[in-house]
Amino acid sequence: MVKRTVRTCGILFFLCLLFGDFVWGWFHNNNNNNIQDKTQPSQHKRVSKVTPDSADQSCFCHLTGVLDDCFCDVESIDVFNNFKIFPLIRKLIERDFFRYYRVNLKRPCPFWPDDGHCSIKDCHVEPCPESKIPVGIKSGNYNKYSLAANAIRDIEECEQAHELGAINSTLSNQSKEAFEDWAHHDDAQDHFCGLDDETSPDAEYVDLTLNPERYTGYKGPSAWRVWNSIYEENCFKPRSVYRPLNPLAPSRGDDDGEGFYNWLEGLCLEKRVFYRLISGLHSSINIHLSAQYLLDEGWGKAIWGPNVHEFRQRFDSAETKGEGTRRLKNLYFLYLIELRALSKVAPYFERSFINLYTGNAQEDSATKELLLQIFNETKAFPMHFDESSMFAGHKMEAKRLKEEFRLHFKNISRIMDCVGCSKCRLWGKLQTQGLGTALRILFSEKEIKNLPENSPSKGFQLTRQEIVALLNGFGRLSTSIRELHNFRTLLKDKKHQMMSAHRTLQ
Repeated sequence: MVKRTVRTCGILFFLCLLFGDFVWGWFHNNNNNNIQDKTQPSQHKRVSKVTPDSADQSCFCHLTGVLDDCFCDVESIDVFNNFKIFPLIRKLIERDFFRYYRVNLKRPCPFWPDDGHCSIKDCHVEPCPESKIPVGIKSGNYNKYSLAANAIRDIEECEQAHELGAINSTLSNQSKEAFEDWAHHDDAQDHFCGLDDETSPDAEYVDLTLNPERYTGYKGPSAWRVWNSIYEENCFKPRSVYRPLNPLAPSRGDDDGEGFYNWLEGLCLEKRVFYRLISGLHSSINIHLSAQYLLDEGWGKAIWGPNVHEFRQRFDSAETKGEGTRRLKNLYFLYLIELRALSKVAPYFERSFINLYTGNAQEDSATKELLLQIFNETKAFPMHFDESSMFAGHKMEAKRLKEEFRLHFKNISRIMDCVGCSKCRLWGKLQTQGLGTALRILFSEKEIKNLPENSPSKGFQLTRQEIVALLNGFGRLSTSIRELHNFRTLLKDKKHQMMSAHRTLQ
């Protein structure tokens, strides 16, 4: 099955180059015909297709068919991502608006003493010099509006300032501080992660292209404590489950993993989704570290590339007691969630006065055109995750569950300040903020639909920090799925080399 899938992807690649959207449409029409008679998402069972040909690639032998909790299959996502999305998102995140991310890497860990700092040189993050930051970003102008819309906004803000000034003249300083606290609390109600204060003197701009996510060697008790805290305390763990939820944690006894995963099936959809999002993020990060591994430092120049042994340790069925495939499926599930968020937020960016402002009009126009092209692709994807099934029960219970969901994720975003490796902390904070922004979008559908046409300062808003994290976070997921294709090829080539060597010895 894996060989057949690899050949099919190769054939589709060349056909897509030759015939473009016609082949893409044909592929999905056939795929949809094959799955249209299946049961509803909640009724899907795990699809396990094992053939003699697949045994040589145990990381991938079960990675096929329809995903749990959604109506989409792995093969469709592979083709869509690798030939449609990945080339576009890679270009987008290299644009000036998306490559500079303002982050505070000096925030103290709120849960335990900072005692696990990484001393390896590859852990270091190089902040961006002030002179390199585009003027539009450096000026702190996070508004994304045209001159005409700015004029409307300025009039509105002027009127509001006049009214507030009249009111505030009768307030004590203590009352003013209370109002500011209330406003901050209200602003945070729909956020799923804690945002860095961009005005803090400790916040710095980082050029993400010069600080890529790589294997730094950061490991040991400090790294284990971060992931164990995320899984053990923040994934709706039932008290009856004694085994560590962290899928990379050392297991007890001879548990093959099946019994451990049974507890997930007893949870409601929302809690299963939460665990799968965190597991998918963890898997994506592990793929990045395996794909960008320090292979050689000879002649004073570091060589980075894929490490098949590292990848197999993290995902091979034999190495992970059968859990590797589930980890990879959770990556695909997370990809669908963020893909859905992009398709839903498209109307926000399609408004004429929304610009990605850097101060270079030509650069900004090209960046927005590329972003809108990506949104068009995401909206055309035929098998989106249906978030309407979440938080759809009794109104009070749904509200309570959604708030619990939000607070659990917000807690995870705070744990990222406990990561001892600066580069790992940077990418951990960015990707959790990207996912948090995606969740906020998914559950702000009414606000996005009701955006006023000519009032850019009212209604649903995204800060520049959220936009950069959202697209870069999705770019990381897209890269992970693309890297899976590379590892599949490397494993296949390695098998052929071993067979050739064996025949030579005979």
